[in-house]
Amino acid sequence: MVERTDALTRTIGRRYQVTGELGRGGMGIVWRAWDQVIGREVAIKQLHVPDGVPPAERAVFEERVLREARAAGRLSDPAVVTVFDVLSEAGGTFIVMELVLAGTLTEVVGERGPMPPEQVLDLARRLLSALEAAHAAGIVHRDVKPSNIMISGSGVKLADFGIAQTLDDTRLTTSGSIIGSPSFMAPERIQGADATPASDLWSLGATLFFAAEGWLPFDRQTTAATLHAVLNETPRMTRTQGPLGSLIMGLLIADPRARFTSAQARALLATGPGPAATAQVPAGTAPVRSSARAGGFGRRPLIAAAVVLFVAGLLLGRFALVPGVPEAEEATLSYGPGGDLETFAPSKSDPCAVGTPRAGSTVPEQEVRRCSEPHDLEIYASGDPFGSGSTNDIAYPGEAELARFGEGMCAAYFASDKIVLPGKDAALRYGALVPSERSWELKRQTATDDDSDSDDGAQAVHCYLRTADGTRLTTSLATG
Repeated sequence: MVERTDALTRTIGRRYQVTGELGRGGMGIVWRAWDQVIGREVAIKQLHVPDGVPPAERAVFEERVLREARAAGRLSDPAVVTVFDVLSEAGGTFIVMELVLAGTLTEVVGERGPMPPEQVLDLARRLLSALEAAHAAGIVHRDVKPSNIMISGSGVKLADFGIAQTLDDTRLTTSGSIIGSPSFMAPERIQGADATPASDLWSLGATLFFAAEGWLPFDRQTTAATLHAVLNETPRMTRTQGPLGSLIMGLLIADPRARFTSAQARALLATGPGPAATAQVPAGTAPVRSSARAGGFGRRPLIAAAVVLFVAGLLLGRFALVPGVPEAEEATLSYGPGGDLETFAPSKSDPCAVGTPRAGSTVPEQEVRRCSEPHDLEIYASGDPFGSGSTNDIAYPGEAELARFGEGMCAAYFASDKIVLPGKDAALRYGALVPSERSWELKRQTATDDDSDSDDGAQAVHCYLRTADGTRLTTSLATG
């Protein structure tokens, strides 16, 4: 923040001596002041209501600020700005807060570029802790974004609970207004749903994307274009991989039912580099990538990261999302030698095929075709359980565990805007295809001999869909 020194000196509440202005925005002015009773510097947020606002709406704004004080005052977390006092004077409302002299995440990334992965993971841990504390108290922040995150040498602070909403309170908002920043607003909120802990986590994902990649994933030239991007576009990361990439994309899942919960996010963070590691990497320094062949040490971190991704996939299983089996979900099948589907070899260029997946059936190579031709099934998503290219050295984890991973992944993709079809739950059926043990181990054996021409077997998990009534499809139903 840039302090303004031309502010008029005055005393608020006969206690706080104003020494300058720290900043202002649509919701208020922030003053720097000296607490003459305790003897410490504080920040004071003064409610700022734009001219011309009707009295009824003015009362809504004032009540919202009071709610900020009540909400933030109940929170106790190192990453939450502490509220000390709230008072009304001369028709104005003032909130006395901890003074944090630090740059915002927007400023830090703007000056130094994308943050190293270790620092982003540390940032994620601290912000997740702050949001967990708020959500446990029944408080939704509603405006998690880089400009509300302050970063200093001593830590991270999440600021501005000014539009936080208590879950069990009557909703306060002015008619027709957008509460929050559009480029960091979860899709369901744009569609009219109330703010929830899940929507805060989506905003956290967009914020971490900005920290890791250095650009705003959904920001466009107009508000309308920004809202359209949030609802319809999937950002592509070019710098971020491994657990951090999985964390960010898991938080940015459009459907809140399939989106990572805080517990799932914390499971990914638990095995990443700790805060001590981040202090050794200066902001703006490019991450050092270890080679898989350098001195024999490259494989262990790769396999460790792979296990993290697999655990995250298990947490994404259907039992972690909603109770019971979704109506459109079919039984998981194994493919490859010794599996339910002895012959199955889809390709990225031709992801559709003729035939109905069932135990004992086959999908021979000649029945694989382009989705513009009549077909019975389409592969709409594929995934490596332990992260792309990293599974070759890992023993078969078991069909049941792979099934849980596949069911979670396929349910998440099916529920998202990857499949856009009105009434898709009734019109379509989907299922997971997981590699058999023989297929997995065959891939494991042949993929480590440095001869890609001799590779055989498979370890990928696939998601297929078909029509509920068996009607053949003539076009692809998957977007992207």
